[in-house]
Amino acid sequence: MGIDLGILLTYIGAIILIFIFGNIFIWPLKLLLKLALNSLVGGAIILLVNAIGVTWGITIPLTMINALIVGIFGVPGAIVLILLNL
Repeated sequence: MGIDLGILLTYIGAIILIFIFGNIFIWPLKLLLKLALNSLVGGAIILLVNAIGVTWGITIPLTMINALIVGIFGVPGAIVLILLNL
């Protein structure tokens, strides 16, 4: 009872296709998760700026767009938002 070569090649081809399609579908998910994590960090930075900057009258409204801007661009994005709100 040996394994037929055609069946073995079919299994190998199916495994390769699973890996290819898995990588195609996991890429957008990784991008969305990274964007969500960066947005959470951006929201935390905005809250920190608001907590420290309230003594000088500097506040940034905590909206989803502002959190995305700070999440994507980091500290330079926060500085731009501070300058825009002055």
